[in-house]
Amino acid sequence: MKKLLTFLIVVLILGGIGFYAYIKLSAADKGEIAPDIKSTLVDGSSFTLSDLKGSYVLLDFWGSWCMPCRRENPQLVQLHSEHSDKVIVVTIALEKDRASGIQASIADGFTWKYQVIEETAFVLMSATARKYGVTEIPHKVLIDPEGRITNATTFEEIYAELGIKP
Repeated sequence: MKKLLTFLIVVLILGGIGFYAYIKLSAADKGEIAPDIKSTLVDGSSFTLSDLKGSYVLLDFWGSWCMPCRRENPQLVQLHSEHSDKVIVVTIALEKDRASGIQASIADGFTWKYQVIEETAFVLMSATARKYGVTEIPHKVLIDPEGRITNATTFEEIYAELGIKP
C-alpha cells in the first residue's frame, strides 16, 4: 500500500511539473504577437483583442477569490483613471462563479469597458490563461501598439514602458 501511495504521489508531482512546463512552453512569449482573444464583456457586448491594435493594452488576469489580486486592484484603478489616454485596461477574471467576479469588480471600482469573466471549474485552465502562460495570478501582460507582448509585467515596469511616472 505504501509503494502504491508513493507511486501516486510521484505521478502527481511529475504530472504537475509536466503540465506547468506545457503551459509555459506553449504560451506566447515576450516579443511575440499577442494571441487574439475573442470573448464577451460583462456588459454582454463582443470583444476581440486585435480590435485594440494601435494602442498599448494591459491584460490583467485576476480573480475575486485572489487576495493578492484584490490588493493590487487599487493600483489598477489608479492607472486607468490617470492614464487611460496611454493604455487600455482589459481585465480577465478567472472565476468559478461569474457573479462573484462581477461583484468584486464593482466593489473594487472597475469602471473600464473591457472586463471579461472566464468561468470554468478549474480557473487556471481557462483557454485565455493558457494562451498567455498564466500559472498564477495576479498576472499582467502589456501589449504594445504593434500587438507584441512587452517585457513589462509589474506596475513599475508598465509605468516605465509607457513613459509615465507612478
